[in-house]
Amino acid sequence: MASQETPKTCKVILADTIAKKLLAEVKETLTSIEGPSRKPTLVAFLANDDPSAGQYADWSKKTCEENGFNFDLRKVDKEALEEAVVAANHDDAVDGILVYYPIWVNNQPQDRYIQETVALSKDVEGLCHTHLFNMYHNVRFLDPPSNLKKSLLPCTPLAIVKALEHLQIYNPILAYGNRLFGKTITVINRSEVNGRPLAALLANDGATVYSVDITGVQVFTRGSGIRAPRHQVHDKEGWELKDALPLSDVVISGVPSEAFKVPTDLIRDGAVCINFSSYRNFDGPAIKEKASIYVPSTGKVTIAVLLRNLVRLIANRPRPEGTTEDAQKARTEAFKDG
Repeated sequence: MASQETPKTCKVILADTIAKKLLAEVKETLTSIEGPSRKPTLVAFLANDDPSAGQYADWSKKTCEENGFNFDLRKVDKEALEEAVVAANHDDAVDGILVYYPIWVNNQPQDRYIQETVALSKDVEGLCHTHLFNMYHNVRFLDPPSNLKKSLLPCTPLAIVKALEHLQIYNPILAYGNRLFGKTITVINRSEVNGRPLAALLANDGATVYSVDITGVQVFTRGSGIRAPRHQVHDKEGWELKDALPLSDVVISGVPSEAFKVPTDLIRDGAVCINFSSYRNFDGPAIKEKASIYVPSTGKVTIAVLLRNLVRLIANRPRPEGTTEDAQKARTEAFKDG
C-alpha cells in the first residue's frame, strides 16, 4: 500500500487572489450605479521621491485602467501641493483624490494638514477627520439615523480586514461588528496612517489586539464580553513583542525596515501571518513551517480597496437628476457588507 503524501502545513495566499474578488465586486457595483459608459477619475498627487510611492502609482494606474477608471497622476512640488489639492476639490471632473505620504520627512503635522485639505466628498483614502473620528468611535455611517451613506475606512487597514475576511478569520455566524470575537491579534506598527487605525478596526470588530511599536505594547479591546460599543486602549507595562506573539492567532506586521524580522520561534503553531510592509518582515522559508496561512504582501489588495472606496464616494453623493430607481437602489446597497 503506497504511503499518502503529507499535505503542506502552510497555505500561501497571494494578494492577487484576494484583489481579484474585490475588483470584480467593484466593477459590478460601479456598472449598477453609473452604467457601463462612465469612467470615474481618480487624481493622485505625488510630491515626494519615495520609490515605493512611484511603484504604488504604477500599480494604481494599471489597475484603474484595467477596471474602467481613469487615473491621473500629478507630480507637484510639495510647496504647491495644497493649491493643487484645493483645485481638484472644486473640479467636477475629479471623483476622488489620493495623496502619497509622507511628504515632509519628520513633519507629521504638515502631512496631516494636507489630509484635512482633501474634501470629504473626494477623500478616497478615508484620512480626513470625519472618517477617522467615525472609525475610532465605531460609527459606521455618515448620515445617522438614515444610515444610507457608509463612512470610509483608510485603505491599507481596510485591505487587511478584507484579507482576513477572505481567509475566513472573520466568523460570519456572529453578528456584524462582532465577528472577530475570541480572536487575539498582534499588529506590529502603530503609525497614525496604518497601524493604529488597523488595531482600532480589529478591536471594534471584537478582537483583542496587541499593538506593538518601538515604545512598547498597547492592548485595544472592547472589554470583557465585548460589551463596550467601541474599543479602549491600555498600556501593557513592561510588555514586549515576545510577550504578545505566543498569545496571537493572527500576526500582522508592517515595519518599514529591511532589517526587521518577526521572530518565527515565538509565533504559535498554526498562526495566520500577514505582511503589509514593503519589506519582508517574516522569514519566508521558516514561517511556512510554522504558520497555517501566510500572506506575503497586501499592496494589490490596497489598490482594489482604493477603487472600492472611490465607488463608495460616488454612491454617497446626492442623487443625480435622471437616476433610475434601480440605480438609486444600487447606490444605497453598495458594499452593504462593510
